Amino acid sequence: MLLTPLARLADLALPPRCPGCGEITQEDHRFCVRCWGSLRFLGPPWCALCHLPFDYDRGEDAACAECLADPPPHSGVRAAVAYGDIARAVALKLKYPGRLACGETMARAMMRLMPDTADLLVPVPLHRWRIWSRGFNQAALIAAALSKASGVPADMEVLRRVKATPVLRGLGPKGRAKAVSGAFALAPGASELLRGKTVVLIDDVHTSGATAAACTRALKRGGAAKVILLCWARVLGTEALD
Repeated sequence: MLLTPLARLADLALPPRCPGCGEITQEDHRFCVRCWGSLRFLGPPWCALCHLPFDYDRGEDAACAECLADPPPHSGVRAAVAYGDIARAVALKLKYPGRLACGETMARAMMRLMPDTADLLVPVPLHRWRIWSRGFNQAALIAAALSKASGVPADMEVLRRVKATPVLRGLGPKGRAKAVSGAFALAPGASELLRGKTVVLIDDVHTSGATAAACTRALKRGGAAKVILLCWARVLGTEALD
């Protein structure tokens, strides 16, 4: 019975705040009206292959021009929101100041796009040097929150980043592909876990797609039947920030 008044005192001292701007809100993980209105939530209609949003419905099997020319190895990128000021602010709060609750904020928004056929969640891995300096992998935190909410198991070790990669910003498609070539490998015995499974690859922000493609190829070499990307935000247009 004493917990209720203590909880009320805690709410007064540390009230819930908007993940985007820090304004006081009614509940944890809830955006203020201004930030909520600034977010562009993504979903169908979209490209049948990469899930790039379309302005209008072109038909169930319609694909974008880029996919018609060069189909992706994965089965689409499902992003909760378009990359913008508020989406960027939330991603940076998780990644750098280490506000770990932002991982659950992202997961809550991503849940509506969780594939019904998902068998396994796998986060995009960080190189061990990056984990040592940051202390955590933000994609793994999101994957853990999604696993708890959906009941789909997550494996944080099956996919590994074995080569540190440079910042891909400013590199062309060939440069990005070269930078991530050989960067990802599977853990011993991974094929037993992946064989025939629909794997959902989890990340915070999807940009140029080079990292996602490299991860997808590694997972498929291990026997995954299908790889679907699920992320918090997706960069749309020509400004790739991978």
